[in-house]
Amino acid sequence: QLQLLESGGGSAQAGDSMRLSCVASESSVHPYCMGWFRRRPGQERKMVATFNSFNAISYAASVEGRFTISHDSAKNALYLDMDNLKPEDTAMYYCVLKRGGSICSYDGYWGQGTQVTVST
Repeated sequence: QLQLLESGGGSAQAGDSMRLSCVASESSVHPYCMGWFRRRPGQERKMVATFNSFNAISYAASVEGRFTISHDSAKNALYLDMDNLKPEDTAMYYCVLKRGGSICSYDGYWGQGTQVTVST
């Protein structure tokens, strides 16, 4: 069973930077999608940023220009560099891997999540 392990969350102050990492226990062949979703308290899980094996990248409007997603296929790793963090970025962040497609759909593999808390 494929597993995704996230790391890098924690507490930060507004304006800080933070990097999240996600490592998959197995490699994936084209096509696939990897991405980051987040769930704020009381809200549904929503897409933050995605990368697929066609090298297409997407960002939610709320993080465009502040967050950068990157992928290292040799390490089966996905990263999310978050700059200029805001209190509204506070959420549980989840890594997702969807095999066999170019879209990170909810029926993919999910990590356990890593908490990011941003204070003013």
